[in-house]
Amino acid sequence: MEHQAVIINTEKCIGCGLCSKVCPAHNIEINNKKAVTVMDQCIMCGQCSAVCPKKAISVVGCGSGQTEKTEEIRLEPDHVLNTIRFRRSIRSFKQTEISKEIIDQILEAGRFTHTAKNMQDVSMVVLDKEKDCIEKMAVQVFKKVKPIADMFSPMAKNNKITDDFFFFHAPIVIVIMAKDKTNGILAAQNMEFVAEAHGLGVLYSGFFTMAANASRKIKKAIAVPKGKKVAMTLVLGYPNIKFLRSTPHKELDVRYM
Repeated sequence: MEHQAVIINTEKCIGCGLCSKVCPAHNIEINNKKAVTVMDQCIMCGQCSAVCPKKAISVVGCGSGQTEKTEEIRLEPDHVLNTIRFRRSIRSFKQTEISKEIIDQILEAGRFTHTAKNMQDVSMVVLDKEKDCIEKMAVQVFKKVKPIADMFSPMAKNNKITDDFFFFHAPIVIVIMAKDKTNGILAAQNMEFVAEAHGLGVLYSGFFTMAANASRKIKKAIAVPKGKKVAMTLVLGYPNIKFLRSTPHKELDVRYM
């Protein structure tokens, strides 16, 4: 593993102190009008390098280069709210191929998702050619436990475990893995927004996520890294159905204190 370090070029540094203000670890201070690190240990979040107006700070050993921000971009609040308001779980998909460019953008959204303690512990598997084979494994798992579930839940009894029970013939499935499940779910949310922007329908498959975590065979087939678990599974495709309005929701439950 490449050595990680925060490197400060004192010739470029103007001592503005912005890096010190944004450092969540309080690991940078200004001495003699120059930024210096307090200790070698750091969470390597890169906030300091992102805010420096003179590019005097670099973070090495933490991944690929940074992207320059050329304009101030703000999302339209009403558009974002309507995306959330009108999104639905899709279980009927067109057999239209999703381009690699779109898939790459969805994956990038997962890669850039913020993570607790800057763990950057999220990894993904795109199920394409092996999708049907993996789904069959999950079907076998659920068929074994269904008789027990049927005894306790009328809804479970009504559900039939068909060959397409998990993925509904969707063209692409992305399995998201992480050490911290919350990090994986945050990544899934960001990835969904990019997918929705491209007109894709999305299903969060909690059932497949359960099956994958319960089955050694599935974990081996999708190569879940040691120390990680499947956090969420996104089933993706162009929707074969159009919803005309939002669904009923309970009234807002909030308190101001």
